Amino acid sequence: MISAQLVKELREITGAGMMDCKKALVETNGNIEDAITWLREKGISKAAKKSDRVAAEGLCSIALEKNKAVVFEVNSETDFVAKNENFIKVVDEIGQAILNSDATNTEEALKVLSNGKTVEEVVVAATAKIGEKISLRRVNVITKTDSQVFGAYSHMGGKIVSLTLLDGANDEVAKDVAMHIAAMKPVYLDMTQIPAEEVEKEREIAKQQSLNEGKPLNIVEKMVEGRVNKYFKEICLVYQPFVKNPDQTVEQYVKANNGKVVKFLRLEVGEGIDKKACDFVAEVMAAVNN
Repeated sequence: MISAQLVKELREITGAGMMDCKKALVETNGNIEDAITWLREKGISKAAKKSDRVAAEGLCSIALEKNKAVVFEVNSETDFVAKNENFIKVVDEIGQAILNSDATNTEEALKVLSNGKTVEEVVVAATAKIGEKISLRRVNVITKTDSQVFGAYSHMGGKIVSLTLLDGANDEVAKDVAMHIAAMKPVYLDMTQIPAEEVEKEREIAKQQSLNEGKPLNIVEKMVEGRVNKYFKEICLVYQPFVKNPDQTVEQYVKANNGKVVKFLRLEVGEGIDKKACDFVAEVMAAVNN
């Protein structure tokens, strides 16, 4: 039995119609990842992207000073608390503490001292004061040389943050690229960063798409590489059309300004966290009846 909730979830992820989603789930025994692949093979869903819905609340932030940047996320249970002045102060305190330390990941960051307390103790104290569970996750530290430049961008008050590192160019160009990253959600820098197993999976999907379209086998092989290359160029930063001038790729824009993209990071609040869906009305009624 395929639930309506599962069909709805698949539809949000793929953008495919309700009936197509239900059929995909039936064909794959309710496995949502296999259903995404099934839809793509049928040419119904173009990308195996995850749902854009936010699965947890909080803020992403960037602490930046000279040749060092810390990109991190602090979660809360509700968006209301994420806008709370006390919560924002905690986020700023955590970012500054990590920036002033040698921490390079979340585990190390929690042990960093801030005004005599560890960051972990700061988080626990914030939980007690604010009244919601607060947690630190996804701490990333990037350093640069004097000849390199950072570009930082925060969207919607910290719902999305992005950081880019360029060789050459200047701060303005780097920020332009960071804004592009926030908007276009690239997954990889270029083709060289794509894992071999992902390339093979995309080749198989492209092959099945072509066969399902009734193309002869000798033509299918030629079509596969073209489709795979097109797909990966859409998710690699340097090949994407630049948002401010779609006639140029990001790589061309940066090169025209005597620079080269070295690295980038993009965080969006709640990515990778499964948030249990709840029926607010049912909860209220249950509370009233008890």
